[in-house]
Amino acid sequence: MGKGGNQGEGATEREVPMPTFSWEEIQKHNLRTDKWLVIDRKVYNITKWSNRHPGGHRVIGHYAGEDATDAFRAFHPNLDFVRKFMKPLLIGELAPEEPSQDRGKNSQITEDFRALKKTAEDMNLFKANHLFFLLLLAHIIVMESIAWFTIFYFGNGWIPTVITAFVLATSQAQAGWLQHDYGHLSVYKKSTWNHLVHKFIIGHLKGASANWWNHRHFQHHAKPNIFHKDPDVNMLHVFVLGEWQPIEYGKKKLKYLPYNHQHEYFFLIGPPLLIPMYFQYQIIMTMIVRKDWVSMWRASEYFVLHSRQLRPKGPCLETVKRARFLESHWFVWVTQMNHIVMEIDREPYRDCCPLLFLLRPFTPFPPQLAATCNVEQSFFNDWFSGHLNFQIEHHLFPTMPRHNFHKIAPLVKSLCAKHGIEYQEKPLLRALRDIIRSLKKSGDLWLDAYLHK
Repeated sequence: MGKGGNQGEGATEREVPMPTFSWEEIQKHNLRTDKWLVIDRKVYNITKWSNRHPGGHRVIGHYAGEDATDAFRAFHPNLDFVRKFMKPLLIGELAPEEPSQDRGKNSQITEDFRALKKTAEDMNLFKANHLFFLLLLAHIIVMESIAWFTIFYFGNGWIPTVITAFVLATSQAQAGWLQHDYGHLSVYKKSTWNHLVHKFIIGHLKGASANWWNHRHFQHHAKPNIFHKDPDVNMLHVFVLGEWQPIEYGKKKLKYLPYNHQHEYFFLIGPPLLIPMYFQYQIIMTMIVRKDWVSMWRASEYFVLHSRQLRPKGPCLETVKRARFLESHWFVWVTQMNHIVMEIDREPYRDCCPLLFLLRPFTPFPPQLAATCNVEQSFFNDWFSGHLNFQIEHHLFPTMPRHNFHKIAPLVKSLCAKHGIEYQEKPLLRALRDIIRSLKKSGDLWLDAYLHK
C-alpha cells in the first residue's frame, strides 16, 4: 500500500523518512542565532539548547556548521547518557551521497584515529589508577601542612616566610594540575563524582570556580590556538601571537604596546600577573555575573581558612599573595611551552578527527601537528607539568588518565609517521626558551608590517 494507506490492526506504522541535508546547507547554519552540527551523520539543531549545554554555549557553538563526531566522543565518557538529551534536537541526517566528513577532510586519518582510540580502550588506558590520584592529593595536603607549620612554628621572619611561600606555591601548582584531571572527567567512571571532587579541589584548595574553569578550558580544547575561539590566545592586545595576527596588526597600524619588545616585557606582565590579577578578576566577575554563589562561598572559605591559620603569626594574605605570584610563573611557563610556540591562526577548518584538534588539513608538505607539541618525559617533567608535557596525547584523549599518556604515546607517533605528520617533542629547557623566541619572532613580524606595509 502507498504512504498513508490503511495498514490494518496490529500492523507496524511505516516510519516517516528523515529529512536529508547536504554539507552546503549545513554549513550555512553556523550563526549565533542558528546553529546546526553533525554527529555520526545525524544533523542536530542546537540553537536553543546550546545555552543549557553543561560545557557552555561557546564550546558547542564552535562546531556549528561542522562535523562534531570525534569532539563529541572525546569530551563525553558516557555517550549513552548524553545521547538521551540529543533526541529532541535531531532534525535529519546527511544525504546518502554526502561524505561523513565536511570540507573534503581526510577520511583515512579519521578512520585510523578511531581505530587507535579503540585500541586504547581495549588496553584499558581510560581506566584510572585511583591510588595514583590519592597519592597526588596526599602530597598536596602534606605540602600545605608543612607550609603552615613552618610559619606557625618559626614565626614570620623572612626565611620562614620565603620557605612557606615556595612550599605553598608548589602545593597550589600541583593542586592546579590535579583539579585539571577531575575537570576532564578522567578519574572516575561517573561524571558526577568527577564534578564533585573537581569543585572541592578548585574551590576549597585553590579558591577558584569550577564553572569558570570549565567554560574557559573546554573552549581551548575545542579549538586550540584559534583566534576568537580559544580564550588562551586572547591576549587583549597585550601580545601579538603567531604570524597572521602581528602582520594584520602591523598593516592596520595598531600599536597598543611596542610589540617588537614583547619578548622583554613578557617577563614583567606575563608570568607575574596572570593568576594574581587577570585570572582572579575573571573568576570573581564570572561568579558575580552568573550568580554562582556556591562557588563564591567555596572561594571565600579558602581565604578565611588561610587567614585563621596564619593570624597569630603574621599577615596571612600577604603570604598567599606571594605564593600566587610564584605559582603564576610556574603555570604560565608550563602551559605556554606547548601552545604559544606553535601555529596560531584563524579558523582553518581543521581535520575532523581529533588529530582534529591539532592537524591543519591544508598545510603543505607535509601536514604538521600545528597547535601543540610535547616535552620529553622524565619523572621530574611529568611531576613539574602535571603530565602536560604529553600535550599531544592529552588533546587527542582528554578523558584519559594522565598516568597512561606514556603508554599511548608510541602508538600516536606511529600514526603520525604513517600519515607524514610531524610529532614534535622537545627538551624542557628548549621548550621554555622557545616561548621567548616565538614572542620575538611575532614582534619582529609586527614591526616589519607596521613600518613597511
